[in-house]
Amino acid sequence: MDMINMKINGMDVQVPANYTILQAAEQAGIRIPTLCYLKDVNAIGACRLCVVEVKGARSNPVACLQTVAEGMEVQTNTAAIRDSRKKTLELLLSNHRMDCLGCSRSTNCELQTLAQEYECENHKYQFGGELEPDIDDSAIHLIRDNSKCILCRRCVAVCKFNQHASVIGPNARGFKTHIASAFEMGLAETSCVNCSQCIAVCPTGALTERDDTAKVWAALNDPTKHVVVGPAPSVRVQLGECFGMPIGTNVEGKMLAALRRLGFDKVFDVDTAADLTIMEEGTEFLGRLQNGGKLPMITSCSPGWIKFCEHYYPEFTENLSSCKSPQGMFGAMVKSYYAEKAGIDPKDIVTVSIMPCTAKKFELSREEMQNKDGLRDIDVSLTTRELASMIKRAGIKFTELPDETADPVFGIASGAGHIFGATGGVMEAALRTVVEVVTKKPLEKLEFHEVRGLKDIKEAEYDVAGTKVRVAVTSGLSNAAKLLDMVKNGERDYHFIEVMACPGGCVNGGGQPHQPGYVRNNMDLRAVRAAGLYGEDDAMTLRKSHENPVMKELYEYLGEPNGHKSHELLHTHYTKRGLYNK
Repeated sequence: MDMINMKINGMDVQVPANYTILQAAEQAGIRIPTLCYLKDVNAIGACRLCVVEVKGARSNPVACLQTVAEGMEVQTNTAAIRDSRKKTLELLLSNHRMDCLGCSRSTNCELQTLAQEYECENHKYQFGGELEPDIDDSAIHLIRDNSKCILCRRCVAVCKFNQHASVIGPNARGFKTHIASAFEMGLAETSCVNCSQCIAVCPTGALTERDDTAKVWAALNDPTKHVVVGPAPSVRVQLGECFGMPIGTNVEGKMLAALRRLGFDKVFDVDTAADLTIMEEGTEFLGRLQNGGKLPMITSCSPGWIKFCEHYYPEFTENLSSCKSPQGMFGAMVKSYYAEKAGIDPKDIVTVSIMPCTAKKFELSREEMQNKDGLRDIDVSLTTRELASMIKRAGIKFTELPDETADPVFGIASGAGHIFGATGGVMEAALRTVVEVVTKKPLEKLEFHEVRGLKDIKEAEYDVAGTKVRVAVTSGLSNAAKLLDMVKNGERDYHFIEVMACPGGCVNGGGQPHQPGYVRNNMDLRAVRAAGLYGEDDAMTLRKSHENPVMKELYEYLGEPNGHKSHELLHTHYTKRGLYNK
């Protein structure tokens, strides 16, 4: 790699020749502020906060775009640069609705943080009074308030480049420019897939998930309701971030303790339903493989991916596994098996899921996600952020809580169920079970490293009792589109494919704790959080879904995997939607 020598704030620095000034400064231990820049996603120099002085240059370049050069001398913190950044921030504030006390991003807003650092005057350039809210609340999963938008276009970039959907963009021109959908359609009218990667990267409160915590508080305060909760696998390595704990810390025990203190009648674990998903999905795959069924079979755990397939690749809906997601299976079993065992009328049970994902809010509303009596599998789905809000509001000292365990029977899960939250986790969990079921021999090595990691598309071939099984794993819907195009064009031939809507899987879901651009640009959140899940799996003795003793108990009720009762409760169907068809 070619290296160059340069100076940053008088310090000698040697960096790769293809670095930008922003990267070089970071290597030198200097943070240059940004609002629009996101590594590998959005580098457009729009916010102008990262301007620096370069000796001999005619004008001040933006550090996120300007590449370094031999002998370059850069100043990042002169009086003129600080003044320029302050004025830029004050101009942004002049067109920003300032209800900071009531904003969900207060104290975790990148604009607010920088405004405080640069001692900005809130109303220095503001004319015509306070802005009115400019809200699109048509979607079931999020709310957009353009009066808080700073036009950084991070959301536009991630929707287009990471997620392929491209259902939002800048409308109008000049001072009237705003982010919206084509022809000013409400987001619900578009082919949005509800992934909320846009929320995850928004630096302000312009994009937020639809807050459903009031529904949960109401249920908890209703003595006629039996309220059951279950967190998804990845929430345990995300939630701690909301309480100042290191990124990727596994807080499963404290999370369960907090849920109990919030007043839930039963604290379960959706990871048990992940094991159940493997039993159903693995059996379905073997049936297709051995009996000439539709291949490749594609996983169905990610509701954002499912909606993407329905909108953008409807010809592949027949390839989707008919299994409900773990959330759907969890709710269905709580309102059938658990209700019967506990002697509770399912109408009196309220099921709450804690998810890293806003697409789950759409999934629970799907017509097919209810039983024959019209009862929803899941009544309310909260994001990791919403759960953290409830814990704080209840005055629970999260970091001081003891570690507790979940209630039986939905409180025992295998390591295979835990790794569902990372890209490749569903595939690996399925392979652990499928290979042993077919070969009738225990695996010598449980780790399938070929399907792990953050490569855009991972491919592997395994010999399963003489049958060559070709698999592929991808995450991020733009990657999914590439993979499906290759299958459609005959360039690739697989038997089994795992797709997760969010890049890196559920550990990077749209309902995860907010992390500022500075952290995102210098740490791979996906890898750090996934390491927490794989670490939990490695430390366990129960690491295969089919060896989970709860499965034996559940199938005494269900019969057999993929049997009549299983299909009635745990399987679903899909809709060929096409573009701009809700």
